[in-house]
Amino acid sequence: MNLEEYLASPVCAKPEGPEDRIVMSSRVRLARNLRDHAFPTWAKQKGRIESLQLIRPAVESLPKLDSAFSAGMEELATVDKQILVERHLISREHAAKKAGSGVVFVEDESICVMINEEDHLRMQAILPGLQVQEAWKVVDELDTQLEEKLEFAATTELGYLTACPTNLGTAIRVSAMLHLPGLVLAEQINQIITSVQKLGLAVRGLYGEGTEALGNVFQVSNQRTLGESEAEITERLGKVLRQIIENEENARATLLEDKPHTVYNHIGRAYGILANAHIIASKETMNLLSLLRLGVDLGMFKGLDRGVIDELFLITQPAHLQKQHTDKLDAEERDVRRAEMLRTRLRKIERPRIPKNK
Repeated sequence: MNLEEYLASPVCAKPEGPEDRIVMSSRVRLARNLRDHAFPTWAKQKGRIESLQLIRPAVESLPKLDSAFSAGMEELATVDKQILVERHLISREHAAKKAGSGVVFVEDESICVMINEEDHLRMQAILPGLQVQEAWKVVDELDTQLEEKLEFAATTELGYLTACPTNLGTAIRVSAMLHLPGLVLAEQINQIITSVQKLGLAVRGLYGEGTEALGNVFQVSNQRTLGESEAEITERLGKVLRQIIENEENARATLLEDKPHTVYNHIGRAYGILANAHIIASKETMNLLSLLRLGVDLGMFKGLDRGVIDELFLITQPAHLQKQHTDKLDAEERDVRRAEMLRTRLRKIERPRIPKNK
């Protein structure tokens, strides 16, 4: 796969998934390190290059990755790295890496492997909707195949050894991206976050730890990896996610029953700004697109589906905008280009209307 062709092509419409009104995606990530090799954060560049030369061919040889894109991080332009961050393929930390680190991913973005980030290997599967069990099966197969080619660092007592002690044991991170505008508008989100955290789970923003929940998108994941099996972790998170889905659906229903005009006003104003603004920042765009997505779910838009909104979530991000222009854009120029794109894309979409049965 050629990276320039991949980045230049339109963003692929994601297939529909279970509960994708609320669960935008499910992800399972495994961390692994090589036995008898210093972990990447402690190794010198020569050591990182040596481990990359060992790991990368093994990853590229996997059946599901035989036609994947593969590159060393020093080969990628800064804007291209940021695009991969915006697509949740690599971490912000990995985007800062140079020689001695790499990335391998498939065209539909369902499988990605970071080499020499914090750990030697971070392999992930991302699927649309609520599919944590299915994502686990995908990444478990990759792990099994790699264990036949590489020797991983592990002990009987501690399980797989990782750079961060919180990942010891199974070294699995199971997460889902949730769109929760109902709970936010109903001012119930803080209560839900507190309840989830009491269950030993983490709630983070759109791009993980330390980031803001832009567009009412929250990332829920396990924190403990030691003392539980992978099956127990995925099952436990799945149960919590189903409860959050129910809470979000109930919040939406209650809002529509008690404050329908308030809900429709939020959505109508969001459409008005996005369809007519001449300058708009990324953060405001995300928050307003979230309301349009809610409007689609409530049947307020004719000829607009959720996939279009999800695409706009992505292509209005800074690196995606910059990639479309040869000249370096400053912040204000990006905001102008973003507004132009939104006006163009929403021009043919009829303004939102209250469904007749409401």
